[in-house]
Amino acid sequence: MSGHSKWHNIQGRKNAQDAKRGKIFQKLSREIYMAAKSGGPDPDGNPTLRMVIDKARSNNMPKDNIKRAIKKAEGGSEEHYDEITYEGYAPGGVAIFVEALTDNKNRTASDVRVAFTRNGGSLGATGSVAYMFDRKGYIVIDRSTTDADEDQVLLDVMNAGGDDLQTSDDAYEIYTDPKQFAEVRDALIKDGYKLADAELTMIPQNTTPVPADKKEQFEHLVDALEDNDDVQNVYTAAADED
Repeated sequence: MSGHSKWHNIQGRKNAQDAKRGKIFQKLSREIYMAAKSGGPDPDGNPTLRMVIDKARSNNMPKDNIKRAIKKAEGGSEEHYDEITYEGYAPGGVAIFVEALTDNKNRTASDVRVAFTRNGGSLGATGSVAYMFDRKGYIVIDRSTTDADEDQVLLDVMNAGGDDLQTSDDAYEIYTDPKQFAEVRDALIKDGYKLADAELTMIPQNTTPVPADKKEQFEHLVDALEDNDDVQNVYTAAADED
């Protein structure tokens, strides 16, 4: 692994995301609906649904919201969302990979393109930056929630099938093969760890510093993409902020 600390960036954006809590719940509801519709409403028999529910809970999404999304799928709603990805570059040449769930491809494509062009970025063709990211299972243990030392955590992670452990002052960050993600997550929970985050994500192979004179544009671009109702995830190869 490159040493890129995803948790550092997550914490750095937490306050901004708290202000968008309603929008986050709306996006999570869409993910839950699609997972339940395609794989069934029982999370025990639908690993994708279970993962999205865990993600919703980690974002403090109310149980009633989760239940409503599942019941909507059970009720035979005809709503359908297509999974689409967009790739491009932010100001300063920082690669960006965007995942969307949309019921109108033309609208979403137009909105994403406008977000890039108005904020100094450029939208690229499919495959232009995807190869710069790796799909990984990502698990975080807040160090304040465990008495285990780094050696013990590393042993447990390896025994669970994890690929890599990164340690910071605040957290243990675990990376897994996507196919082993659920198995590793469940094993760590069984070992008594409380997980601060657990998801499938995209990790950049290398990172690019954002030039000081491009930082504001870069942040505006990421905000514009995250504010779009159809955009589920925005991944960047920006180097960690100090």
